[in-house]
Amino acid sequence: MLSLLRPAMILFIALSLLTGLAYPLVTTGIARLVFPHQAAGSLIERDGKTVGSLLIGQGFSDPKYFWSRPSATSPMPYNPLASGGSNLGPLNPALMDAVKGRIAALRAADPGNTATVPADLVYSSASGLDPHISVAAAMYQAGRVSRVRNLPLEQVRQLIDKNAQGTLLGFLGEPRVNVLALNLALDATH
Repeated sequence: MLSLLRPAMILFIALSLLTGLAYPLVTTGIARLVFPHQAAGSLIERDGKTVGSLLIGQGFSDPKYFWSRPSATSPMPYNPLASGGSNLGPLNPALMDAVKGRIAALRAADPGNTATVPADLVYSSASGLDPHISVAAAMYQAGRVSRVRNLPLEQVRQLIDKNAQGTLLGFLGEPRVNVLALNLALDATH
């Protein structure tokens, strides 16, 4: 039995060092050389202060900003340490109540907007941290942002178009807008 234990322990330690230490250090080093911004978390800085990441959604509730997808993380929204969905099924009354509340908040912030509310403004993503909204969701909010900021609607729509990202590889997913990048671009215009 002892003759089997020693090689097993040596193999365990060797593989632990290789896969638990060497491999992560090498891949992190390569990532920092090849993709330095992404490997550092795609952080955005303004005036020497980190304001967020392009990869993690943030909650915006001020009417002068575009609002993100709702977050299902807890105990606080947009918590990257608690990534995950709500796990509420489509027939769960709690989900329906949350959706109705989100629609009511959007309608209250922009009472004149009678358009259909895009789904991504009322349903959280699977991770609860999605930093993007659809172009339709941004356009839905354009009137409110334009009015509150006293900017021409066409200027706000052009800003959305300028910040829109196409589909991945030309056919995967939908065109989308990074909410933090769009709101920072908005702040830069005013």
